Amino acid sequence: MRPVTYASYVDDERASSAAVQLLTFDVDHNDMDISSILQGGYQHPLSRSWQGRRQLTKSMFMYPIFITDDPDASVVISSLPGQRRWGVNQLESFLGPLVKKGLKSVILFGVPLNCEKDGRGTPADDPSGPVIQAIKKIRLLFPSLYIACDVCLCEYTSHGHCGLLHADGTINTKPSVLRLAEVSISYAKAGAHCVAPSDMMDGRVKAIKQALIDADLASKCTLMSYSAKFASALYGPFRDAAGSAPSFGDRKCYQLPPTAKGLARRAIQRDMVEGADIIMVKPALPYLDIISDAAQLAPDHPLACYQVSGEFAMIHAGAAAGVYDLKTMAFETTESMVRAGATLILSYFTLDFLDWLEV
Repeated sequence: MRPVTYASYVDDERASSAAVQLLTFDVDHNDMDISSILQGGYQHPLSRSWQGRRQLTKSMFMYPIFITDDPDASVVISSLPGQRRWGVNQLESFLGPLVKKGLKSVILFGVPLNCEKDGRGTPADDPSGPVIQAIKKIRLLFPSLYIACDVCLCEYTSHGHCGLLHADGTINTKPSVLRLAEVSISYAKAGAHCVAPSDMMDGRVKAIKQALIDADLASKCTLMSYSAKFASALYGPFRDAAGSAPSFGDRKCYQLPPTAKGLARRAIQRDMVEGADIIMVKPALPYLDIISDAAQLAPDHPLACYQVSGEFAMIHAGAAAGVYDLKTMAFETTESMVRAGATLILSYFTLDFLDWLEV
């Protein structure tokens, strides 16, 4: 129970006019409706700035970082130009100069290479695992840096799918969303400012929001949902980086079909109702119409888009072939996302924009 103070006009026999008295009520956060919880979306100065749409600035960029369980790692990712897998012991020297240049936020992806994976993704919230260790290290070294954590099971399951499976290999939804909620709470308790479920399981936003409420974390941790995540051909370099390709089948039964505009709109509306603080569209450039739709459907939410690994690699490849100038195309693509309505861009170009933008 937390006391909440309200201002109320009441008659006072000692005053000639109505006077303002402060009345205090006890409010139990666990009794609140899902739709009542808004503070998680603006509990941090940076996430408050995302509430308004504006021009391209450094604070609009969130940098994806791959964290491996080798603490001293600095491993080049050949399919992602200029990107590496990092160990926690390398974060101070890597992030320090970037924070000085104006880096405001990161999103962490765990890359466990030395653990035993299983059917439920047990290593995902291992306290000694790469993500939780990185959260704590970054909070200690760079207290002003906003930390989001991708929440998914594919990097940690023995089968490489984003949820738990039935015996026949199909998704078992209920235990999947419960497991995702457990992982989210572990990240929030470790100090993450934001949890971002990317799995596309039905009902996971509601389950995670309720878990945050029950843990008294809903007003302290933002929930950014990958609401419209499409089954795209543009994820190849990411899967190389994260080691997250499925061992059989594909993810088309839970990621959205590329042609499914109406389904994407329904998914966005569902996640709004279930308690998402930020809505995301992924990938970005091929789905500008969906970003625009999301801006109309969720005009009061910050709107994120993920310029995914294949988009980034494709722009680099075109520039290397002399098709266009790299910087010019990086600006053109990201500005199109802002024009469509995005207020936050997850991009591997973040480090470049720290040099290219003045503010």
